Amino acid sequence: MAVDELKSVVSPDTDENQASGVINHGPNGDSEPEEGEIVGDVDSSEGKGEVANQRHPLEHSWTFWFDNPSAKARQVAWGASMRPIYSFSTVEDFWGLYNNIHHPSKLSVGADLYCFKHNIEPKWEDPVCANGGKWTVNFSRGKSDVCWLYTLLAMIGEQFDHGDEICGVVVNVRARQDKVSLWTKNASNESAMVSIGKQWKELVDCNETIGFIFHDDAEKFGKSAKNRYTV
Repeated sequence: MAVDELKSVVSPDTDENQASGVINHGPNGDSEPEEGEIVGDVDSSEGKGEVANQRHPLEHSWTFWFDNPSAKARQVAWGASMRPIYSFSTVEDFWGLYNNIHHPSKLSVGADLYCFKHNIEPKWEDPVCANGGKWTVNFSRGKSDVCWLYTLLAMIGEQFDHGDEICGVVVNVRARQDKVSLWTKNASNESAMVSIGKQWKELVDCNETIGFIFHDDAEKFGKSAKNRYTV
């Protein structure tokens, strides 16, 4: 399904301000959900007329994951505070979720928001991710929302020639920058990895050189890990 088709199948009802993150206050106006939590009732069909009754299934099911910075501080093991938020398998469900969770520019520093194929955990230890790697695009703090959305649409809309190689995407919100990374399965498959990197740049209109790091290298060398491929 093409990105443009995905965008037009269910046009988001929220305006630009609402789409940047919905906060659902309690009856007394004093209760807010945990950051990254889905707020309110996720009902993508309300007010959609006949279109609401027509579901548009995606080729894969996907799951949003969230790692809360406040929870991270209380955990010893990396990834222990990461948890799934919600899964979706139709275009309508995607928009219902997307319009009811915070977007990267509204997340606190230290937060990580993921969208991965269902049953793949966004961890190096996951069997599907273990031999993979990631492409990364860096942004100034709060400027990654468009890349995040277009990457989500490209992934769930199967816009990549080697889509089976893609595990998911993560946005890391940090004090000075946001990082959007596209995770893949088989890092050693250079032709497929380079193809994904080139297509991703085109889809998100990135004009800068981006690099691909193997998960093995990242685990061994940390921040000193070098790019194996660049496009």
